[in-house]
Amino acid sequence: MYKEFDVHTQIYFGEHALDRLSHMGAKRALIISDPFVVSSGLVRHVTDRFDRAGVTYSVYLDVIPDPPIDKVVAGVKAAMDFDPDCLVAIGGGSALDLSKAVRKMAQAMDADFNPRLIAIPTTSGTGSEVTSFAVITDPAAGTKYPLVADDMTPDEAILDEVLVKSVPPAITADTGMDVLTHAIESYVSTNNNEFSAALSEKAIEICGQFLLRSYADNRDSHARRKMHIASCLAGLAFNATSLGLNHGMAHQLGAQFHIPHGRANAMLLPHIIEFNSEIDKHSRSKVAYPPCVRKYCVIARSLGVQNLNEVTTIRALTGYMEFMNKEMGIPLSVSEMGIVSEGEYMARVDAMAEAALADACTATNPRYPTKEEIAAIYRKLW
Repeated sequence: MYKEFDVHTQIYFGEHALDRLSHMGAKRALIISDPFVVSSGLVRHVTDRFDRAGVTYSVYLDVIPDPPIDKVVAGVKAAMDFDPDCLVAIGGGSALDLSKAVRKMAQAMDADFNPRLIAIPTTSGTGSEVTSFAVITDPAAGTKYPLVADDMTPDEAILDEVLVKSVPPAITADTGMDVLTHAIESYVSTNNNEFSAALSEKAIEICGQFLLRSYADNRDSHARRKMHIASCLAGLAFNATSLGLNHGMAHQLGAQFHIPHGRANAMLLPHIIEFNSEIDKHSRSKVAYPPCVRKYCVIARSLGVQNLNEVTTIRALTGYMEFMNKEMGIPLSVSEMGIVSEGEYMARVDAMAEAALADACTATNPRYPTKEEIAAIYRKLW
């Protein structure tokens, strides 16, 4: 069976990339953002250019983290009432995800509604500006629903590091580890191919060189620009391959305990590498290893932690992930966060394991887990 690799989104990047907004020929634009992007003045990077270009625009800012279904419905109404020829999403993953869902749902209601979708990320993490994925929350059920459809992919993405210079260190840490998780999960995905692998490897290499620099100094424009590009590269990779168990489990931690998505991924990553590779601190050398072990060893080499053999290299790789978390103030366990009691957490493990097993991301994990194995990982994470 043949494979396909497609890049649907036109990408504009580098210094003054936002000037693209003045040249794209829009007449009516609905800007979808969140209250912080508006109150902080970041939205003016868009509105000032529209003012100069004579574009009529309206701003919809009822975006909250982990966008719930009712916010999507409200966004659909705002979009159909304004009838724009383009939707401009500016913000983090939540704003971009909501914009994708809004356009998709509005088109289902009116086939003539077909605005271009322009995605402008203000964090370097989700890669949502180039993917066909969106995650919507049902608060009543305490569940996150990953949506996947080719026509949800943005038409254009604009990557300008001026939008991420003011991102605080904690957000830089969470989103940066999200980039690294995207790239690693795509690289070991059962849908991995040569094109996606090249993108994943480059994203991993950039993270190894520039994530800590970006975290340490938000005035380091070069590091910020590199991480912004790495996020997009990883997004292009996993858009073709999907992800894995790391994301399948992280979605449940976010839905149940409101742990930020990138942070949940970072906390899980050492455990998932151990699970997929079947190598932990007690392991001894074997004659044969799962195919993903070779790929994890390539990742370790990219990060500069390749070691004596497969066992010591995988240990070094999981140690690297724990080191990165510690360096950037990301907890290694849920108990460290102080957000839930042990009893309440353990009471939800079974339901989280069941939901993670059914999560669409888990289907392409290199080692397919049982519900009991997922539950065991959740317990180790406590």
